[in-house]
Amino acid sequence: MSYQTLLDAVIKGDIKTAKEETLKAADAGQNAQDILDQGLIEAMNVVGDKFTKGAIFVPQMLRSAKTMQECIEVLKPHFQENAMTTKGKIVIGTVKGDLHDIGKNLVGMMLEGAGFSIIDLGVDVAPEVFVDKIKEANADVVGMSALLSTTMPSMSLTIKALADSGLRDTVKVIIGGAPVTRKYAEDIGADAYASDAGSAVLEAKKLLNILR
Repeated sequence: MSYQTLLDAVIKGDIKTAKEETLKAADAGQNAQDILDQGLIEAMNVVGDKFTKGAIFVPQMLRSAKTMQECIEVLKPHFQENAMTTKGKIVIGTVKGDLHDIGKNLVGMMLEGAGFSIIDLGVDVAPEVFVDKIKEANADVVGMSALLSTTMPSMSLTIKALADSGLRDTVKVIIGGAPVTRKYAEDIGADAYASDAGSAVLEAKKLLNILR
C-alpha cells in the first residue's frame, strides 16, 4: 500500500488529513508498525532533511511534529501492548541551572518523529537525575542542552557522574545549545555535538548505526 497521501499530509502539517489517512490505513488492515515506519517516520525524515537544508523553518517543523504525534495517538490502539518498536531510548534534558526548554522540546519531537523513544526530564536537571533515569530506562543515548554559557559546566559534571556510576561505556552522549560548540563537546568527552534539531536526529542515528 502507498502511504504517499499520509506522507504529504505530515510534511505539510495537515493534521486532519493525516489522522484520516492513518485511520483509513489501520482500518484497512495495514500493519500498524508499517504505517508508523513507512508513513509517519518516513515523512519526518523528509521534514528533518528539509530543515537541515534550510528549506523549511521551525514553525513548519513543529507543525509536522505535532501532526505525527496526533497520528501516533490514532495508531496506538492498533498496536498490541508494547509491540511498537523503537530505534532506541533517548533521555533528554536541559542541564542544572538552566531553565530554557524550547530547543530541547524541538529536539525531543524530532527524535520521536524519527522513531526513537524519548524520556524528557525537563529543565534544571542535576547530573544525578540524568544518571538515575538512564539507569532506570536502560537508555541508549542521553541528550543534554544548555542555553547559558554559565550552565555548560553541568554537561561535563554529568559526563563525570556517568563515568563514576559505571554507565559511561553503555550510553552515548549528545550535547547542544546556543553557546555549545563542537570543540567543547570534544573537550568534555561527549560522543556528538548537534547544532539544531535536525542534526540531533542525524547524530543519534550515527551513534546507534541507523542509516535511516
